[in-house]
Amino acid sequence: MYAKIKAFFIVPPEVLPEFWDTALSRNRISLRVICIMIFGMELFNMGRVLFWSNSGLGTLNNRIYFALYLSLFLAAAACLLFGDAFRSQRRAVNQFIQYASVLFFLLWHVCINAYDLIRNPDAEIGLYLTAVLGISVFILMPAKLACLMHGSAYLIFMLLAGGIVTDGDKVNLTCTTIVALAVSLTNSHYHATILAQQQKIHQMNENLRALAQRDSLTGLLNKSAFQRCVETHPQLKGTTLLIADLDNFKGINDGYGHPCGDYVLKEISIQIADAFPNAVGIGRIGGDEFGLLIDATDEEFLRESVRRLVRTAAEITWHGVPLEVGCSFGGCRISRLGATYEELYAEADRALYQAKSIGKSQFCLSRLV
Repeated sequence: MYAKIKAFFIVPPEVLPEFWDTALSRNRISLRVICIMIFGMELFNMGRVLFWSNSGLGTLNNRIYFALYLSLFLAAAACLLFGDAFRSQRRAVNQFIQYASVLFFLLWHVCINAYDLIRNPDAEIGLYLTAVLGISVFILMPAKLACLMHGSAYLIFMLLAGGIVTDGDKVNLTCTTIVALAVSLTNSHYHATILAQQQKIHQMNENLRALAQRDSLTGLLNKSAFQRCVETHPQLKGTTLLIADLDNFKGINDGYGHPCGDYVLKEISIQIADAFPNAVGIGRIGGDEFGLLIDATDEEFLRESVRRLVRTAAEITWHGVPLEVGCSFGGCRISRLGATYEELYAEADRALYQAKSIGKSQFCLSRLV
């Protein structure tokens, strides 16, 4: 139970960056709307003091109200100005601008409503209640920040006007603050949950996409995925396409059964990956045929890697019985850029055919000119 309650107040670290991006994007729109509303209301209020009041700015009370209206108007203008000017800056800068603006708007309503009550104890507390509920609905923020904002606004209001408001209004203030805080917390938890679900779905799709590109037996790239790997990888002179083909694999299947054949394919797959750790891509492109794409490397190093693989393949056993697995290689090194997969494969296949014509476990390397 404690873990569930705690989780309600915390945005999971794995979705926190996405949560902040969502909050900043949503709050940017909300603050734009709020600021436009402030411009309209405060222009009206300032005009009311200047032109429709009998005393204008001649009384202290009117000057205080005018200063409050003007300060909110300027704060809204600063919020829009700095929000647009620093939009491309670091996330922390935008967070400060947005939440500092929200806190100012909230405390402004606290101050003006408290001033109304000080002047007239029979005044309503609607300004404070409207601001608290509006911010909880339109501004997305994490739980700690929501508690800080709503808690500080409540305490400051009670310090300024707590001795003036009636007991009934105090109950309304407290209940409204609790409701507003609950709305903010629920809003934050909802978005965090949605982001976590989207992240899981994305990861599942990525896993499915990866599985669709893998050979189910060996875990290497399947034929189509290997071809895409070759086609999309930037070509360099000396980049090599290798084809490996097991010698007398049919005899292994016929003599020891298909489980043994599958075991050999798995072992060869592991050995190929070990022999060519820097290969761009390794795939099973046929029953007992493997493809390797290797970036430009020294030809002698390439031949030594093949010889090492041939030696380890010959040591494969099945229930203690040596299988004497042979593996022949054909390769095509790129001498000109812009070669297609079909051209590279055809040239490597010709080299492989030449290697097999010499004998088992041979390696022939060709060049595509």
